[in-house]
Amino acid sequence: MRRLLLVAVLGLSACGGGDAPTTRPDHPADLPPTPREQREAREVAKRPPAPSCGADTAGGNCSTAQGRVIALESVDPDGDGDLHLILLGGSITAPGISVLDVNKDLRPKVDPKIGDWAAGAGPVYSGSHGQHQIQVTAVEVWPHR
Repeated sequence: MRRLLLVAVLGLSACGGGDAPTTRPDHPADLPPTPREQREAREVAKRPPAPSCGADTAGGNCSTAQGRVIALESVDPDGDGDLHLILLGGSITAPGISVLDVNKDLRPKVDPKIGDWAAGAGPVYSGSHGQHQIQVTAVEVWPHR
């Protein structure tokens, strides 16, 4: 996982952003959106809603993160069948980076690919290398098209 996280962090410069705003700060509000902004807005509108922490979260230990998948670990070395997703979004694990630990019971039928959007909610715990990660209780993935 440590090597995977290092590769993901080093790959940030090669990947696009997580969920970029659909308007640029230097784009005056009275101008129509650019074609790129229109595409981004359509893509966001198609996605399922990101999971959120419920009001009944015990002890308040619940966080959410969403963004583009920049790395994943489909086969976990400990053999428990979970899926690890490293997202360019949120700041759970490092600034701008979040790791989702998806239990085998919540795992999607098809693993997401690099560039897909993913979101998760759940308690934050330390992983096997001491990194903070979300043990998701709810997860959504959406393919990048």
